[in-house]
Amino acid sequence: MSTYKTGLEYALEQDQNDPLNSYRSQFHIPKNAAGNELIYMTGNSLGLQPKHTKAYVNQELDDWAQLGVEGHTTGKTPWLPYHEFLTENMAKVVGAKPIEVIVMNTLTVNLHFMMVSFYKPTKKRYKILIESDAFPSDKYAVESQLRHHGFDDKEGLILWKPRTNEELLRYDDLENILENEGETIALILIGGINYYTGQFFDFKRITKIGHRYGCKVGFDCAHAAGNVALKLHDSGADFAVWCTYKYLNSGPGSLAGCFIHERHAHDKNLNRFTGWWSHNKKTRFNMRDEFDQLPGAEGWQLSNPPILSMAAIKASLDLFEDVGMDKLSEKSKKLTGYFEFLLKQLGDETIRIITPNNPEERGCQLSIQVKNGNKKLHDQLTEAGVISDWREPDVIRCAPTPFYNSFEDVYLLVEKLKKIVNASLKPI
Repeated sequence: MSTYKTGLEYALEQDQNDPLNSYRSQFHIPKNAAGNELIYMTGNSLGLQPKHTKAYVNQELDDWAQLGVEGHTTGKTPWLPYHEFLTENMAKVVGAKPIEVIVMNTLTVNLHFMMVSFYKPTKKRYKILIESDAFPSDKYAVESQLRHHGFDDKEGLILWKPRTNEELLRYDDLENILENEGETIALILIGGINYYTGQFFDFKRITKIGHRYGCKVGFDCAHAAGNVALKLHDSGADFAVWCTYKYLNSGPGSLAGCFIHERHAHDKNLNRFTGWWSHNKKTRFNMRDEFDQLPGAEGWQLSNPPILSMAAIKASLDLFEDVGMDKLSEKSKKLTGYFEFLLKQLGDETIRIITPNNPEERGCQLSIQVKNGNKKLHDQLTEAGVISDWREPDVIRCAPTPFYNSFEDVYLLVEKLKKIVNASLKPI
């Protein structure tokens, strides 16, 4: 969409013509005390619950009640192979082959598991490169890995930083880091979409740079999976991890996903932690056999998974399969482009968007700064019925999510923001 218009009538017209508008009614939209729907813009923090999730979870509760242990094999969706019911749809969401994807554990746990296999430091090559404003959990994890292997967690950590007075990262600067220190870097770990700025990185470009210098390359896709059309297999990355409770709408603290590139699928020499769920399925219950590792991403499992969490993931993935990432991405670009357009109508003197303006370099999230603003502004938005996200020191993150957000949501959000800004901030 090349042109947008102001006014509520335009927003309502776009919603009426939106081929995905019926999916909003398939999600529970939070309401205020008066029973009015809130404007929910935090799918980048916790996705909303699909209305059919309860039925999926209740099915497993019913099978547990009626079948007991036999539910592992005779339930409607048997528990023993339950993770397999998620694999194909999850692989489509992240642009991977089924053999490359597994749903297991939680995000940072998976990140540590991946570093067990793909962070193999030597005395010469031991450093880890991350973005300077990576999500804190990633930074803590890599620092602990450095310490675990006997290295200084500050000296061994290299930060890809934005230039002075800039927020976004430049690939030329990454190239320069690798040219100068590539032979000392064992692992490059980048957030697929930066949680703070909303910058969507070029996975293939970063992977090529890293592999050229002999580094392993991985991505944390927590803010990318279900948000943008990922192409993990084509990127050539060694691994990726992501959570499912943001854009994948699986509920707070739900299980995470993991990608290991197909070229590693049959490499039994890769170091890893193992457990009985990574053992050959055909002989797993013989109990006394020597370990026989499964090929592909399944070979990184340890334990039988929590079925209730997987049921919620299945409920959401079935919606993704119904729509497809291409259609979701198409609407997302239109919706976020409209959001950007309306924000710019407020004037650059007031609102600054730090997220890239190129739709190919962002997902649905826009990170906005308001001159002379502080957390009070975010609190006032909340009081006005907008659920957004504040990140220190001065950014409000809003993510119009294509499954359940509307053009009307975006219009009303900007109108409320304009009213609050005009009432509380002095013009510059």
